Amino acid sequence: MKSRKLICITAMMSFALAISGHLAALGQQGEHNRYKIVVFGTFGGPSDQGSENGAGNYLINERGMVTGSADTATPDPFPNSCFFDCMVSHVFRYQRGVLTDLGTLVPGFSSGATQINARGWIAGQSQNGEIDPLSGFPVAVAVLWKANQIIALGSLGGNGSVPTGLNNAGQVVGAAANPTLDPFSLFGIGTETRAFLWQNGVIEDLGTLGGPDAAALAVNEFGQVAGFSYTDATPTPVTGMPTTHPFLWEDGRMIDLGTLGGTYGGPGANLGMDTNLAMNNRGQVVGASTLAGDLVAHPFLWNHGVLLDLGTLGGDNGSANWINDAGDVVGEGDLPGSVVHHAFLWRGGTIIDLGTLGSTSFAEAINSNGQIVGRSRTGSPTSALQHAFLWEHGGPMIDLNTLIPANANVLLTEACCITEDGEIVATGTLASGAVRTILLIPCEESAEICVDAGEAALATTHDNLMVPLNRLTMSTTHPTPSETVPTWRARLAQRYHVPSLATPKD
Repeated sequence: MKSRKLICITAMMSFALAISGHLAALGQQGEHNRYKIVVFGTFGGPSDQGSENGAGNYLINERGMVTGSADTATPDPFPNSCFFDCMVSHVFRYQRGVLTDLGTLVPGFSSGATQINARGWIAGQSQNGEIDPLSGFPVAVAVLWKANQIIALGSLGGNGSVPTGLNNAGQVVGAAANPTLDPFSLFGIGTETRAFLWQNGVIEDLGTLGGPDAAALAVNEFGQVAGFSYTDATPTPVTGMPTTHPFLWEDGRMIDLGTLGGTYGGPGANLGMDTNLAMNNRGQVVGASTLAGDLVAHPFLWNHGVLLDLGTLGGDNGSANWINDAGDVVGEGDLPGSVVHHAFLWRGGTIIDLGTLGSTSFAEAINSNGQIVGRSRTGSPTSALQHAFLWEHGGPMIDLNTLIPANANVLLTEACCITEDGEIVATGTLASGAVRTILLIPCEESAEICVDAGEAALATTHDNLMVPLNRLTMSTTHPTPSETVPTWRARLAQRYHVPSLATPKD
């Protein structure tokens, strides 16, 4: 393992200098890469959205392309329904040191990003210039940016739609309104909300599990869709919402994944826990479910017909936030007494407490190398201050602020996303209080020299750190430039031993 402080110009000499100069620090922190950082700008406004809407590998792809949304200098004309901080904001794409404003639908004002795929296509949401007669607020619809072209994905006859997932074949999933009024409308749209799949210019209603509403939250590379749905229209006494179950949709059929005994199963956000329903390329699904009585919720893993309670760290509640293709699950679980929660890794039937940087922690993503990122409170459990963390090599958790240049003048508060190469997207706060998206680039992954933090200038471009397009030929989870989608899916199916998924679903 190379030193976390220096990467050598001449390997033997620099390695010796690193060992002699930083042995004490390595002994205390363990060996970790240091990171160059790219602090993204805005389009004239004070802040950007950071990585707060990110989950898993949503906001960065393996080519080092990053997405998000950033403020313009124009105040939002609809301050009661701001996208972010009541400035007009636009989606950006970052590539090779260039931040591109992708704009909005005309005559809309603001747009926001959800996910970027290996091609650099971005799913997001844009105002379209219309006003919702039910709410009086601007209508926002799901969109897809292909190159610099914006495509409106539409709705299902109602006002508005929201995208939640995008795969490398260009399939987009999410939730869309239809015109039927619904007192229990998901996302507060006011009408029935349906899970949708958009592909090749057509938006499809995926149906429900028997109730009026459903939402799709994830789509894998085989076109399988995970989400949650009402099973009826009768509110339950504890949750105040109709019975809700997670589902897996494939080949035109919605499969009810059940619950752990309660009346709710799906994304933890609906239970007041900040998380997502997630799925991997093996068709395994994770989320949160209430137990009998609906007073506590546990993380679950659904694995081809079997719903498994992953447990907690000794307390009442927990949630699962992300699953990689090896079946490793990360999330958060209460400790005994249920006053604090810690990030966890569930692997092969064992739940591992990842610790904290102070009092509480929350894991947001894991890559195939077992590197985990998230956020942790450094003070009391009620403190608002959180720091971004990295957990690797069996721990302990480390504050990412200790691995970036000391002259960065930014506080990393959350890390949402990590690539297979270990590049991280985080949210940072500048000395001015402005929020920024921050890209962390492992020094060992670059052809440049990672000099001591005290001597380093901040990285301003990503030119020499980009993953070359032809390097994607080494990746199983991303298509090569010459591959068709069916060929690529067949290769994925062979690797993951799921031949039934090789059939194209285009």
